[in-house]
Amino acid sequence: MKFAIIGGDMRIVRLAAMLEAEGHEICCYALDEAPADLIRSCALSVCAAQDADCVILPLPVLNMRGGLNAPLSAFTHDAEEILRKLPKNTVICGGMPGDKILKTAQELGLDFVDYFEREELVALNALATAEGTISVLLRNSPITIWDSRILIIGFGRIGKMLASRLRALGAHVSVSARKAGDMAYIRAMDCEALDTRKLGEELGRFDTIINTVPSRVLGYDQLKLLSKGALCIDLASRPGGFDFEAARELDINTIWALGLPAETAPVTAGKIIKETVLNIMREKRGEI
Repeated sequence: MKFAIIGGDMRIVRLAAMLEAEGHEICCYALDEAPADLIRSCALSVCAAQDADCVILPLPVLNMRGGLNAPLSAFTHDAEEILRKLPKNTVICGGMPGDKILKTAQELGLDFVDYFEREELVALNALATAEGTISVLLRNSPITIWDSRILIIGFGRIGKMLASRLRALGAHVSVSARKAGDMAYIRAMDCEALDTRKLGEELGRFDTIINTVPSRVLGYDQLKLLSKGALCIDLASRPGGFDFEAARELDINTIWALGLPAETAPVTAGKIIKETVLNIMREKRGEI
């Protein structure tokens, strides 16, 4: 099969290299600053995707400025303009495209699949994110994980995997949620269960707070309750769970750790996306 790979970070570069090693034809665009030893086929134009069986876009498709997410390109790229140049008979796979991109793809009659909605990807991506978070914690905390007091906000996939791994490393783990059922599961994991809506003074007893909720959770009034020297790690996508301006004003050590798998485990993250895309293509086109 021929894959056109457009934009993305090192996990997409690794994905391209793995597909090529498996015998697939690869053309890449908006990856002009990727390591040459990993990608040998870089197209000069997006038009090289015209005869591709599948187009793979980044995770997320758009960057913070609304353009194509292409940190390994020296140029800026308009994602909607790229969509307009793609053929209607190809399968387009992109992660977290957003409403605007999905609407454009629909208007153009394109077969667009959000691979970040696939369970096989989000489950393993959560695992890679949890491990990456532990790496961030080890690099930025002056104390050991063992015997530290850690609050995880949110009990989704990432929250669950983080809680179990931090407990295994000897941390005193508290997890906040909103649903009674989630709180019961948190207690069953031998962690302390807290209500996200009622954290209040509880915040001052933690060494580290890790947010997984993709909406504002801690504003100025909550952040000022944190203990001196507390570390805040935000894993959520825009707009994030912390008020970063307030955190700067209060001199709180806050890290917005977006796209952790790409930074800490690009080979594994690329493999997860590759396997998901191949599953999509088998469902769309049969055996490949």
